[in-house]
Amino acid sequence: MGDSLKIKVFHINQVEVGEKFHIVMDKLQIRDTMNNVSPDIQKFTMNVLPPGHLDVETNTIMDVIPISTKVLGSWGNGITHTLTGVSVILTGRIDEGEQMHEFGSSEGILSEHLVLDQPGTPQSGDFIIHLDILAKKSTNFDRKICLTMFEEADRYIQEIREQVKLLESKHANEVHEYIDIPNPGKPKVALVKQVAGQGAMYDMMLFPDEPSGFKGGTSIIDMQNMPIYLTANEYRDGIIRSMN
Repeated sequence: MGDSLKIKVFHINQVEVGEKFHIVMDKLQIRDTMNNVSPDIQKFTMNVLPPGHLDVETNTIMDVIPISTKVLGSWGNGITHTLTGVSVILTGRIDEGEQMHEFGSSEGILSEHLVLDQPGTPQSGDFIIHLDILAKKSTNFDRKICLTMFEEADRYIQEIREQVKLLESKHANEVHEYIDIPNPGKPKVALVKQVAGQGAMYDMMLFPDEPSGFKGGTSIIDMQNMPIYLTANEYRDGIIRSMN
């Protein structure tokens, strides 16, 4: 028997702003403030967008980020908790300067630039936690400021993850188990996927501390774009974080 990965799904039906990060049953409470931001950041703002309320003006979309966390075990095995019904969207720009984009920006009315119900995008019924980061005026648009913005967003999301870790398994709405079964003597099948690794917003993070996270990860660029072997369960577990 190979490694077993259990992904336990908890559905959120309400997201509200309060004094602390907290989850009670299907209600998520988050704070609208962020402490000790990087000195390169002018402003960090958060808004909750209910389902169907996407006719708002935003800066360019940097990423759509699911909320998942490791509870037990290492990558590709053990237990991972994940939330449905809520997604995080990160947007950003430089104050009085450039939008944080790569190969075309998407600032404007969010509903005109975000396609829902697609792999990697929010569902139509999702609450969206909109994080917007404004870099200080005259900041150079380079890889450093991009990574700083992703890091700041990840610090905020980690506050939510810490609450997701505490959820009791018996309250999970769904449980999906994936067993990596070895088959000695059978043909070995590999899926080869070329991922982004050019710089700035066109980047890919691997082996972060948390599923689809940032902290602790290593950029494919810093790995010199060398091939990396991953198992199917590691991939399912969110070991790759696309940042574009």
